[in-house]
Amino acid sequence: MNVSVLFSGGKDSSLSAILLDQFFDVELVTCSFSVLPIGDIAKKAAEELGFPHRVLKLDNEILENAFNIIVKDGFPKNAIDHIHHKAVETLASDDGVVAIADGIRRDDRVPLLTNPQVHSIEDRYGVHYICPLRGYGRAAVNALVKQYLVIEEGQSDEIIKADYETELREVIRQRIGQDGIDKIFPSHVQSRVIGRVN
Repeated sequence: MNVSVLFSGGKDSSLSAILLDQFFDVELVTCSFSVLPIGDIAKKAAEELGFPHRVLKLDNEILENAFNIIVKDGFPKNAIDHIHHKAVETLASDDGVVAIADGIRRDDRVPLLTNPQVHSIEDRYGVHYICPLRGYGRAAVNALVKQYLVIEEGQSDEIIKADYETELREVIRQRIGQDGIDKIFPSHVQSRVIGRVN
């Protein structure tokens, strides 16, 4: 069975792909609004992992809605959840997609789908939604990452990843400026995969 793993080039989605590889034929899928060339960033990580990779173009209306949500809220959670929900729906509507996975961990607060959203997507599109890291906490994930992946880490404004936040930040920078980014996004550490442990 094939599984399409939503792929940011970070450690969580990479580890999810590795865990699923023993049971599925894995493809990595990076969702993009084409605001930045994040597909190229993800492609390099996918090549290092040895999985096929493609970029799925998302409708710019999704980004516009997310921008409006984040400006209204003043924090990113609901906007990123909105993008994630629409990304999963968009991927689920692709011909031939039978299973979708992501790198959501047990302790993650964003992005998250509610159980009703998951059931709705599975029922409407006839797909399976899988979260292979859902039972893993941060410490367990980090232990597995040390064993299987070579990563670089840094603050979110220093490490460019192929995730929803990267393009959302860029739109805010273009329309509001760096001050808007600093007010809306809390500082946090990001990772990007640069290789596999041999």
